[in-house]
Order: sequence, then structure tokens, then C-alpha cells
Amino acid sequence: MNETPKQKILKQYYEEGTSPLTDTEWDALYGEDKTVGYTSDGDVKHIFRLLSLQKTFSDTDLDVWKKQFDTMCVRSPKLDGSAISLQYHDGKLVLAATRGDGKVGIDITDKARFLVPYEICIAGTVQIDGEVVVPKEIPNARNYAAGSLNLKDIEVFRERLYDLCFVAYDLRCKEPMAHSNTWTHLMSTLSREGFKTVNDEGLRNVYPTDGEVYRVNNLSEWKAQGNTSHHPRGSMAFKIQKEGVETTLLDVVWQVGKSGVVSPVAVLDPVVIDGANVSRATLHNIQYINDLNLEIGCRVEVIRSGEIIPRIVRRVEEK
Repeated sequence: MNETPKQKILKQYYEEGTSPLTDTEWDALYGEDKTVGYTSDGDVKHIFRLLSLQKTFSDTDLDVWKKQFDTMCVRSPKLDGSAISLQYHDGKLVLAATRGDGKVGIDITDKARFLVPYEICIAGTVQIDGEVVVPKEIPNARNYAAGSLNLKDIEVFRERLYDLCFVAYDLRCKEPMAHSNTWTHLMSTLSREGFKTVNDEGLRNVYPTDGEVYRVNNLSEWKAQGNTSHHPRGSMAFKIQKEGVETTLLDVVWQVGKSGVVSPVAVLDPVVIDGANVSRATLHNIQYINDLNLEIGCRVEVIRSGEIIPRIVRRVEEK
């Protein structure tokens, strides 16, 4: 059976470690599609689900969210890499898997063993969640990290080891750990076991981030909040809108969306934003164009809205 274009892209991304799409294009096309994934015989289940995080760009919303809790919230950098889970049984690494759909991922144990300790001094069955990241200087860093984990050739993967790093952000156990009543204590435990954690100093200077994660530090209260079908209620991602990049508006074209709505798209003089080559940006509707007083040939400021879709935020007046 012939593969569709979408299937070919997914196969390149998940199996061959390459993709014709930038991080921006990948997220815009597939980022919200929870069913997307390339099914293979290597699919395995996580012990605990890898849920996404509820997000906000508002300081006010973040303050309101924090005030509902009785205990302290802690924060850590939100790393922009590829999420994986590690399973240890009686101190030995038995399985590693990509995030996949949060319930099932692809078995990458053969590669993870080069990135994490093979043995730890934690009894029972535990799951350690974290991000595989690469230095921010590498273009399309998240794409590069995810693609590396899904390479079929282990020798090609080993050639990339210098760039790859696993950073842990959670430790979950089937049986409660003695004397561990806070998330910060769990991170300290992982540090003693030889893991890098999101609490380590200097991570945001080396690896790409797209905000901060706040969570209830007390494990009992965090667990008591429960979760929705998509995210835990005891955690919140605060996304920081970065400063835009200036470029020239070359043209405006019209495209038909999935719902049949026709909307304008800006054609831009190509510019690099957060490692991605951006040549188009959303304009929403004609009113948005008029409100910004946009004209062909004018200078504009462009951001990656939500770190995903490029968007023009203002016209830059000529000096």
C-alpha cells in the first residue's frame, strides 16, 4: 500500500531521525493532533501517563492559579526537547520509551542506555520522566533530539551522543518512597543517583527553554488535585513570549483552512526565529491587517506565537 505524504513525514521523523519540517511547521501541522504517531512493532506502555501541561501567558492567571493551593509552589525551566520515560525495576533499567500519545510510546531502550545510569539505588518499580535535549545552538533543536531517539542505526545515534542530554523532571513509584514528601526531595534523590535534573543550575543557559513550569511541591497535595484527561491540575506552564524579529512583508495570500474558512497569510522575507526558518505568518483576518496598518513592502515584527505558529504582531515604522 502506498504511503500518504503525512505517513512518509511521520516515518522520517519517528524512524529515520530526519524530517523535512522545521519545529514550527511540525507543531503547526501535527502538534495538537493527539492521535499522530508512527506505529511500529516497538510500541510499549508507560507505567504512568505522560500528560501535557496546562499553559498560560498571563501573570495574573498564574497568580490566581497559585493562590488556590495551601502549600508552596516551586518552579523550574520548561525545557524544549523530546519527552521520554525510563522504567527501572529493583534498580536496573528495563525500558525506555518516547512520549508517543502519553500512554504508549516507542521502545528506545537501546539508545537510552547511553544517556542514563543503567543501575540506581532505588528499590521497586519506578518511572523517571524527563526531556532529551540538545544545545540551543543546534538548529531545530527539538526536531533534532526527537529524530535522534528514533534513529534505526545505533552507530549513527552514538555519533550524536556528544550533543544529547537527558534531564529528569519527575520520579514516580508504584509504592510510596520513604521520607519523600516533596518534589524537590525527589529531584535531590535523582541527582544523587547521577541524573541531571531541571533543578540543576545553568540549564537554561545551555539548552532551549520555552517558559517555566510551576508545580505544587508537596506530593500529597499535588496528587490530591488530580488531573483532567490532558493535564495535571497541580502543575502549570508559564509561557514567556519572546521578543520578535523584524523582516519585510512581501505579499499576502489567501488559504482555505480545515473548517473551510478563508484566511490571509503573510509571505515574508525569510528570517530565522528560534532556530526555525520562517517565511510565512498568520494574519487571522482582514480586520487584523487593517488594525496593524499593514502594506506590501512594510517592515513588520514577527514572533512564534506560543512557540509554534509565526504571527505578525506590529508594523515597524521606518526611522
